Amino acid sequence: MHTVCLLLMVMVVSVGTGADVTAAEGNSTEDNFTEGKFTEGKATEAKATEEKSRKFQLRYGATLRGLEKFHQVRVWLPVPASDGSQQVTMVGTSLGEGRYQVHRGRKFGNSILYFELEPAPEEYSFSVDYTIERKELHALRAAEEGEPTKSLSAQERRLYLGESRLVPTAGKPLQLLPSFSGGLSHLQQAKLLYDCVDRHVAYDKSQPGFGNGDVLWVCDTGRGNCTDFHSLFISLARSRSIPARFEIGFPLPPERGAGTIAGYHCWALFFDDQYGWVPVDISEADKNPHLKDYYFGSLTENRVALSTGRDILLEPRQAGPPLNYFVDPYVEADGKILGSDHVRPETTWEDLK
Repeated sequence: MHTVCLLLMVMVVSVGTGADVTAAEGNSTEDNFTEGKFTEGKATEAKATEEKSRKFQLRYGATLRGLEKFHQVRVWLPVPASDGSQQVTMVGTSLGEGRYQVHRGRKFGNSILYFELEPAPEEYSFSVDYTIERKELHALRAAEEGEPTKSLSAQERRLYLGESRLVPTAGKPLQLLPSFSGGLSHLQQAKLLYDCVDRHVAYDKSQPGFGNGDVLWVCDTGRGNCTDFHSLFISLARSRSIPARFEIGFPLPPERGAGTIAGYHCWALFFDDQYGWVPVDISEADKNPHLKDYYFGSLTENRVALSTGRDILLEPRQAGPPLNYFVDPYVEADGKILGSDHVRPETTWEDLK
């Protein structure tokens, strides 16, 4: 629905457990696995208390075309990193030994694979293979069961409370805020914001402008995709001094097997001193209302995270502006950003027994 959130006085909150400008502006394709008949929610209706995991091989690659008029081509790829939700092993690459380096982003700590082609060939295909084990995440339940939570450093807190180019923490978004009674925890406030975004935004990609995570656009239109839902949530959370971060990667269909990944999926996490980083997937909740409680605090195993953050500076530094987000290969040729006419991503997955 396109309903603006009403002002509420809430005394008690119940929390359920349940590279032309295209690359720089973040207009990558969102994957139909999370949009159409393949919905992650169907994989989580049964055995809601049983933590599930999934082991698969991911081949991340692309074909670069029409390079003959360029001298130097520079390529950056996001590298999925191991954390509490996924274990990642790079098992091979077509690039060859000594042809690439892996760097760590200074701001968000993203792993970034970098290589150059000089002189540039007419066409070049590459791939990187990973074995990934991703587990279902239940942040609230894990904390209640005694798993330790990490605290945020002062630097991390500043980073995840700050504004980004399309995600302000003041002005128009604050008009959507519900009223808060005193004494609410970050967790309780975040649940109100989760509900607020779900009421205000409809999952709708019919209007040009979706997918950039432009919070002012989302406030005005009340529609968008996963990028738009979670950008608004992050804006509102940070305005309430709740650290929040953006995470992006690929979805997998709940059915096991093999196939091609056509686009991305993203979600958000907010920080609570008691529960640590708590995930939310509001666009999935909007498409699957019966799983709304689940997607506050939980994520299915049917995904892989590739990078964190917005306004991303790459390592080595790119010639173009900061990336809105980082999921597809980013390519520059002689200092010019190459878009979809030159860069065709080719990513596949295959479940392992």
